[in-house]
Amino acid sequence: MNPRPTLKLRGRGTRKRRGTQEGGVKLPIRRKEPHAVTRTTLPKVKDGQKLIKSQLFMRRVRTIRILVTLAVVCLGSGAANAKRMTLPAEAGPLLQRIYSGKFNQGVREARAMQLKTPEHPLGYLLEAEAAWWKVWCTSAEFKYGMNMPRHREKLPEDQGYFDLVTKAYALAEKNLTARETAEMDLYAGMAEALRARLDGLRGENRAAARAGVKAREYFLRALKLDPGLGDACLGLGLYNYYVDTLSSMARVMRFFMGIPGGNKEEGIRLLHRAVEEGELSPAEARFYLAINLHNYEQRYEEALQSITPLAEKYPENPLFQLARGDLLAKLGRKRQARICYEAAAAGKLDDAECQQHVEVLVKESMAALGK
Repeated sequence: MNPRPTLKLRGRGTRKRRGTQEGGVKLPIRRKEPHAVTRTTLPKVKDGQKLIKSQLFMRRVRTIRILVTLAVVCLGSGAANAKRMTLPAEAGPLLQRIYSGKFNQGVREARAMQLKTPEHPLGYLLEAEAAWWKVWCTSAEFKYGMNMPRHREKLPEDQGYFDLVTKAYALAEKNLTARETAEMDLYAGMAEALRARLDGLRGENRAAARAGVKAREYFLRALKLDPGLGDACLGLGLYNYYVDTLSSMARVMRFFMGIPGGNKEEGIRLLHRAVEEGELSPAEARFYLAINLHNYEQRYEEALQSITPLAEKYPENPLFQLARGDLLAKLGRKRQARICYEAAAAGKLDDAECQQHVEVLVKESMAALGK
């Protein structure tokens, strides 16, 4: 094979002098005519001026882009901190009742809201929310060092729950037909998310998947209309998280059903955003963030940081005390875990069935702690 030819370049020290050629023979120097200099240099000056003007223009464009970007970021930050929805005055106190463990009182207050504003979906959604926490309470079991519901059979009273979410969804859709707003997209998504919860707990996985996908579409539309709507991040975060934690068999079902994928870390990020920016969802987002970090990730310290403010704000709710005690036990802080379990036993719920079930859970948790 012939060797590859090499290209010899002249270095700075070997540059040929004007008027000489190879071998040192002098050549006559050709002087350019004055008019030739004018003809050849003037266009270069014009080109240089154009180049300078072009560079100045691009700098101005970049400066304007930076200023516009900063303005958008500032406006976005302000919008994120602003109130996103016009909530009824009763909504805040009603949520306080629910998260304090006053589930039946929450149901009564939600029904009063429905009478006052029968065409608004929020009253029906909050009644379903109160009913859901009763379901969580009565269905929970202590297993693998954690109190939470994993499966529950179908019950006749479930129909009342489904009627509530169906009513809320129909009212949200009616409002959306008249005029689409981020708030009504949020309420329609919340209705489908509440439906998916009970479907999943009853083992109706296909129905839960369909409702979850439908909820996701509404939450995405809500965030498109209002990117600062933190409450939409709760449902979207839970969707992202749970879809990414499906078993292998469930992933096959997801593929054939055309269910959009998710991402766990994105789900966790969205849940954090719901905690920080939501108006309806911060407490619930904290709870589910702690449950998921505990159950799926074994990130116990991080989960404890999420549940602790909730347990301190609502000390009378035994469900929050149980969740906090479970995490302290996993971290080996048995004395603190026992205090939380005792606080759960001392909590007074306004639902007799739920109260009795909590007593059973506390006994099982304390027995495991003793071991």
